[in-house]
Amino acid sequence: MKGPLFYSKILLFGEYGIIKDSRGLSIPYNFFKGALKKDSDLRGAARTSNENLRKFAAYLEHLGPSEENLPVFDLEQFHRDLDEGMYFDSSIPQGYGVGSSGALVAAVYDRYAHDKITVLENLTREKLLQLKGIFSVMESFFHGKSSGLDPLNSYLSLPILIHSRDHIESTSIPSQNPEGKGAVFLLDSGTVGETAPMVQIFMEKMKQEGFRKVLKDQFIKYSDACVEDFVSGNVKSLFGNIKQLSHVVLDHFKPMIPKEFHQLWQHGIETNAYYLKLCGSGGGGYILGFTEDLSKAREALSGHRLEVVYNF
Repeated sequence: MKGPLFYSKILLFGEYGIIKDSRGLSIPYNFFKGALKKDSDLRGAARTSNENLRKFAAYLEHLGPSEENLPVFDLEQFHRDLDEGMYFDSSIPQGYGVGSSGALVAAVYDRYAHDKITVLENLTREKLLQLKGIFSVMESFFHGKSSGLDPLNSYLSLPILIHSRDHIESTSIPSQNPEGKGAVFLLDSGTVGETAPMVQIFMEKMKQEGFRKVLKDQFIKYSDACVEDFVSGNVKSLFGNIKQLSHVVLDHFKPMIPKEFHQLWQHGIETNAYYLKLCGSGGGGYILGFTEDLSKAREALSGHRLEVVYNF
């Protein structure tokens, strides 16, 4: 048995903001992927994955179909497959903000859900929201609280445009320009980030009126503008808004940025060689970078490996 592949995702814009109903844009990232496989001799990571899948199966069993309009899962088959050595074989790094648990949730839904919504259907807004709701409940096993967007992106393998909590749609983004000098890239922080503690810090900050005002008047304003610019291909305006967004994040989301990157973050804003922003909840994992000149960014970030995600 080898299941279909499910890819990682990158939330280009909207981290934290989408908790407060801002816009967001999430794209599949095919560099990392995972699939359900079987092995009669489970060792190491495969064995750990099998054990975690057993806990996940127990969680789904405990929920039952009445919860949030969850589908009925073929849990008997799930347990049989686990007994036969099933595990999730994945190259998606955990704790890096690129949706490792999202891909696993998508794979389990795809294989075991009865009457599942398929990618081939006419994906109306209602169906997308229904899927997002199902995935939110399923992925909560891993994060405590989940928007359901990561599994949705992984399952559909399409860019997802988030207008608000109750308004999402699959979208198209401008084709990449392989010859272009500009790029979106990932920067490895070298440490793992955990979502739950970062979200906790954010929720504590939200108790302060000053921070709520910054979030609404600056962070969401620039993040929403970036989404609009990216989808419409307005690159010149995009970089102006990303610079502002990068500044706001450095000033007000410092706990989410690993300390050794504070200076690099500032340097990008001062030199305009690149602009950094959070990839997911932050605290470690990947950092997202945007540059109008990739060679200039590589030079300024020498000593760091850049993974190019998209070329302008």
